[in-house]
Amino acid sequence: MPDVHHNPPNEKKPGNAGQALAVCLFLLLAVAIVFGRTVEHDFINLDDDMGVSENPWVHEGLTADSIRWAFTSRHLGNWDPITWISHIIDWRLYGDNAGGHHLTNVLLHAAAAVLLFLALRAMTGRLWPSALAAALFAVHPLQVESVAWVTARKDVLSGFFFMLALLAYAAYARCERFSLGRYLAVIVLFALGLMSKPMLVTLPCVLLLLDYWPLRRFARLRSLGDDPPPLWRPIVEKIPLFLLAIACCIVTVWAQQVPEHEYGPWRSRVGNAAISYADYLVRYFHPVDLAPLAPRTAFDLPLGRVVGAFSILLLISGAVLLRPRKRPYPLVGWLWFAGMLFPVIGLVPFGTQAAADRFTYLPQIGLGIVLAWGAAELCDTWPKLRRVCAAASIAAIVALMAVAARQTAYWRDSETLWNRTLACTANNYMAHNSLGNALAARGKYTEAADQYRKAIELLPEFASAHYNLGLTQARRGRLDEAVAHYR
Repeated sequence: MPDVHHNPPNEKKPGNAGQALAVCLFLLLAVAIVFGRTVEHDFINLDDDMGVSENPWVHEGLTADSIRWAFTSRHLGNWDPITWISHIIDWRLYGDNAGGHHLTNVLLHAAAAVLLFLALRAMTGRLWPSALAAALFAVHPLQVESVAWVTARKDVLSGFFFMLALLAYAAYARCERFSLGRYLAVIVLFALGLMSKPMLVTLPCVLLLLDYWPLRRFARLRSLGDDPPPLWRPIVEKIPLFLLAIACCIVTVWAQQVPEHEYGPWRSRVGNAAISYADYLVRYFHPVDLAPLAPRTAFDLPLGRVVGAFSILLLISGAVLLRPRKRPYPLVGWLWFAGMLFPVIGLVPFGTQAAADRFTYLPQIGLGIVLAWGAAELCDTWPKLRRVCAAASIAAIVALMAVAARQTAYWRDSETLWNRTLACTANNYMAHNSLGNALAARGKYTEAADQYRKAIELLPEFASAHYNLGLTQARRGRLDEAVAHYR
């Protein structure tokens, strides 16, 4: 078999081991500074209760029955058995000490950041661009929801396996001959990632992007003139991965069972998808007023907003297609971002939220690659700008760390989180209901009732708010009003 695995000869050699170690230590320190305070945080009444703190299967410990439950359950609308097993292990280690569960999230995220740096460095041979891309991933404020929320364990755990799969694929691509062991390692890690969170179904497509750049396997195959047609080989070797992804999609549809009518007509879905892409871009470059639980928007979207969103996407897509052979990283980064977001962009039923910060946990790496290698190209073209680029990069990372640390503080308990959410979003009936639950749990029944009423004003048919208001009024001795809401 011809050699199609070597790294491209025109890439620069990696920096020395000392520099790489320093980058790894910096990434670990940065994650600790931003997210370390979560070990003092509580569980949040956003699935943390149903998923972990009040879940008897998690409390049972690692037994045959609990493992069977993890692999057969569709609890909370997902099939993610490896994530459930991680929660079971955590409960065995930490019990109801929420800080321990948060610590696991932080450790997984820190490991993912280091592994991303190592994988990019192995594939590109560039140390400092790899470091910058990994740092952006490590401390961006959009990551707070995935790291500071125990229920988002699926994000950081699947991200950990995703990065390991990238590193394993880099090792596989470097082999002069086909290596079954390294190939199987990629498949196994991909399977573990899928069983942590189904969003990893796009990994085979990401690997094809990496084949284009930085591995340049398509270019090498084209130069060899192999038979069968050169472009087939990298695609054919991904078939087992695509089969796993298809199987995962089928299981996910079974697990979620989201009613089709909740997503509206396809015209609305396409418009909402374009708006969501544009909103994610805005959040990445202007990460302020971040909040969980944004309710779905109306099916009749403003035409101007839809047209504006499509215009932005078309302009960016056109820009990255300019001279892709000479400058391939913008195309790869943009397709990484857009492609990995596709499963949760709203075209197909997947959940109750139109958008969420946690959906960008892995997709945003593509934008980080564009920025990091764009800065590197600028420095390579105009060496005098290296100090300016270095200073700007450091300033950006420090600023992102400050914003992310502040955002992390809002996740310390349910009441703080929902007050912040209501300050950042409009007409958020779900946040009012959740804040009411947090207040009721602390015995603040009058304040809780006010929040439930606000939720009902925004959505009169909101059954959960009616039930909660009825329960609260019953506790206050107002039985007539309670009965009215139970109806």
